[in-house]
Amino acid sequence: MRFVAGYIAFIVAFGICDAIWLGTMTARLYRPALGDLIVEQVRYWPAALFYFGFPLGVVYFALMPALRDGSASTALLNGALIGLLAYATYDLTNYATLRPWTLAITLVDLVYGTVVVGLCTWIAYGVVRRAADWGWL
Repeated sequence: MRFVAGYIAFIVAFGICDAIWLGTMTARLYRPALGDLIVEQVRYWPAALFYFGFPLGVVYFALMPALRDGSASTALLNGALIGLLAYATYDLTNYATLRPWTLAITLVDLVYGTVVVGLCTWIAYGVVRRAADWGWL
């Protein structure tokens, strides 16, 4: 039950953060550099695969070990590390292969991914711990 609660808490936190990030930064950071590479209409099925699949890994590899250890700092650190690795896979590949992909986009996106995944894992940890304290889990 803690896995499911953590999964839901992470998806909600990450979804809110990413919606804010993409809503504010697409026009400021991505579109000026990438132009026509950005689709006008989002392809929702691959986005859904990511937003429902990626949290499974975060919960399994970062949140559950933190809950076993009883450590919010483990949640934050493990989440940040997974965020860095996931965003590095995307950003460094794009920087290596796409002409308009800039070093600035790479660095900003790496920092964002590290911070947002660490923060959302930490939030999910707090939600699950609080729910357990209240006897809900």
